[in-house]
Amino acid sequence: MPVTQLTFNQFTIAADTIVLATPEIAGLPYVIAGLVAAGGLAAALSTADGLLLAIANALSHDVYYQMVDHTASTKRRLTVARTLLIVVALLGAWTAVTLPQTILIFVSWAFSVAASGLFAALVLGVWWKRTTGAGAIAGMVAGFAVCIWYTFGTEYYGVPLLFKGTWLTEKGLSNLSAGVIGIPVSFLVTIVVSLMTKAPSIEMQGFIEAIRTPRGGTMMKEARQA
Repeated sequence: MPVTQLTFNQFTIAADTIVLATPEIAGLPYVIAGLVAAGGLAAALSTADGLLLAIANALSHDVYYQMVDHTASTKRRLTVARTLLIVVALLGAWTAVTLPQTILIFVSWAFSVAASGLFAALVLGVWWKRTTGAGAIAGMVAGFAVCIWYTFGTEYYGVPLLFKGTWLTEKGLSNLSAGVIGIPVSFLVTIVVSLMTKAPSIEMQGFIEAIRTPRGGTMMKEARQA
């Protein structure tokens, strides 16, 4: 029979396992290991439930109520939000189970996607009064789409890495840094579409101008005088 030899490089230890096994390695009671596991589970759940509620409420208010049914009652909006909460939770669980990546990879991707979709609209919406609603929406969609395409394309579908072998990077732009291409695209599309559409009203431009002016000093002065 052929003999299979194992080398030291073939042995790996999961970091999560080390954390859970540390109390027993130290000879502590089993209850300590249970508390460590419960603490890790509580930390994960406390983060997950906040994100799930934020996503479900945003979809219910900003998409369903603002774009689908303006006359929806509070009870109906709450029902939609709770339904979307279940759908988002199931989708997140399916993604975590099926895609062979660690949670750190997903978190890094999330930052790139969020920056690609929102950063340009937030910056230009405050500091460039010519920004229009259509431009902001087009920029968010374009930045988000480019970031998603590059992230999943390079990871699962064989899309080549950009800037490979150039002075910028020898190995190519990692999909963890997909925001590097998504953000410029979002800025460019927002500016072009805004210039092609009707400028915001004078009232809206004045409102944007007022946003830039800090008011804390005046409020503190009035409080001292009172």
